[in-house]
Amino acid sequence: MKLLIVEDDPRAAQALERSLRQHCFLVETAFDGLQGLSMARQETFDCLILDVMLPGMDGFTLVAELRTAGIETPVVFLTARDALPDRIRGLEVGGGDYLVKPFAFSELLLRINNLLQRGGETLTKDLIIGDLSIHRAQRKVYRGGKRLDLSNQEYALLDLLARNRGNVVTRTRIAEELWELAFDGDSNLVDAAVRRLRKKVEDPFEGKLIHTRRGVGYILECPL
Repeated sequence: MKLLIVEDDPRAAQALERSLRQHCFLVETAFDGLQGLSMARQETFDCLILDVMLPGMDGFTLVAELRTAGIETPVVFLTARDALPDRIRGLEVGGGDYLVKPFAFSELLLRINNLLQRGGETLTKDLIIGDLSIHRAQRKVYRGGKRLDLSNQEYALLDLLARNRGNVVTRTRIAEELWELAFDGDSNLVDAAVRRLRKKVEDPFEGKLIHTRRGVGYILECPL
């Protein structure tokens, strides 16, 4: 997933970029509205993270220009302005979400993922996490350039974890989405499925992808 940050505070932009890269996003940064507009027009991004108060062109105008040009990239506005008219305007010009500063990075990450799943990340959108790539239209998976031979169930499990990368997916949700079953806390059905998947996507390679959150579920993150 490729993100564009438009933020005129270099320290804030650097901190955001570093944190997002740690969650396996590809990130580019612009420091004023005009530069951000140019980059968003010339390149394809999966989500834009925009400050509202920008030199050159404010975030609201930037998004309005993109929408006029037919560019529908999802947008999260970041701003210290929390007045209701500002939030309404952000949504009216085509923003997908509006986060008031200061904010927790975990909340921003959740909102980005929600936007991607809602609009930007379709059933055919490829997923890239570190050296793992999932080509969803062809249902093909590669790690380190090597194609992995996954069963339908293993593919579905990996796709579920990848779509929620950086967030814990509970055993209950896995059971419901893969088998349409109510989860039995004493059953090892989910854990066994994860073990089989790990043998194919982790054992032959360096770096773990799937991490256990004891008593809760599993999370897929960048290889360690």
